[in-house]
Amino acid sequence: MKIAFATQDKQRVDAHFGWAKNIVVYQIDGQGYSFVENFEFGDKLEEDGDEDKLAPKLEAIKDCAIVYVAAIGGSAAARVVAVKIHPIKVNEPEVILDILDKLQVVLQGTPPPWLRKALAKDSAPSFDFDEEVSHG
Repeated sequence: MKIAFATQDKQRVDAHFGWAKNIVVYQIDGQGYSFVENFEFGDKLEEDGDEDKLAPKLEAIKDCAIVYVAAIGGSAAARVVAVKIHPIKVNEPEVILDILDKLQVVLQGTPPPWLRKALAKDSAPSFDFDEEVSHG
């Protein structure tokens, strides 16, 4: 399952979803986790009522099950949930690797219902596109 983190410094969840300079994505399961990609967002990120600044961020996290944020606006949260991604707000900046460590332990046990649902999203497409392409 892929997890996204809204971050300014690429180390901690310390950014509002709409204003995040970076969204870092990791792949995680009960056995471990690995860095997948960092999406950088320049331009004007301050609150300006421009909802379209969310489109590239939503595109970046489209295959993630969860996005960790320091804050997220109501309309952004609705858009995230609409594409079946679970937003999680942290109350204070939290180190991404610490979150991944804790999440991995939860995945080894009995995940709560919302997390099982997120895991199910990840396993829904059973068709392996990479395998199909390599035969062509």
